[in-house]
Amino acid sequence: MKRLIELYSYGNNDLELKDIDNILENDGVIAIPTDSGYALACKMKSKKGINKIIKIRDLDNSHNFTLSCKDLSEISEYAKVDNNAYRLLKRYTPGPYTFILNATKKVSSLLVTKSKNTVGIRVSEHYVPKAISAEIGEPLVISTFILPGQDYVVTDCSELDDQIMHNIDAVIESDYCGYESTTVVEMLELPYKILRQGAGSIDL
Repeated sequence: MKRLIELYSYGNNDLELKDIDNILENDGVIAIPTDSGYALACKMKSKKGINKIIKIRDLDNSHNFTLSCKDLSEISEYAKVDNNAYRLLKRYTPGPYTFILNATKKVSSLLVTKSKNTVGIRVSEHYVPKAISAEIGEPLVISTFILPGQDYVVTDCSELDDQIMHNIDAVIESDYCGYESTTVVEMLELPYKILRQGAGSIDL
C-alpha cells in the first residue's frame, strides 16, 4: 500500500512536513489535495519527478506545468508581474485560479514552454500546498491529477488502482479536497484572456 501522510490545518505538522520534504528531495512525486481537486506534485528541478508525472498522466512533453506558490509575494520571483497583473493577482489570490505569465530566469528550464517563456502560476486556498511550499522554500511543481482518458479531476485517491499508485511516492490526506478544476487566465498582454472557465469566477 502506498504511503499515506495526514496533514491537517490544525495541530503541529513539523514531522509530517519534514517527511514530505525528504520525499520530494529524493525526486519523489506526491498526490496533494487542493481547492480544485488532487494534484500531482514534485520539486521544480526534479527531472525524474516531472517525468513520473508525465508517465502517470500519459502526457506529452509539451504539457504546461504550474508552480504553486505559498503566497502573492513569491509569485514575483518566478513570474514577471507589472502593475496591472499585480492588481488582478492581489484580488484573486489565494483562490482556484491558474495565471499564465511570462517566466523569470528563476524558473527551471524544465517547466517553461518551448515556444514562449511562460509558466502557470497559482496560489491555492488549501492549507496543504501552501504549507509544503513554505517547508521546501520554493513553489511546488503541480499538475492537475486527471487520469488518462478521463476529463475530471481525481478527488479521492483511495479508489485508484495499484498500477497508478505504483508511481506515486505518497498521498497526502487533509481536511477537504475541492472537486472542480481551476479557472485559467492568460496574462501575457492586455486584454487578458480566460482560457478555461473553472471553479473561480473572475472579472477581467
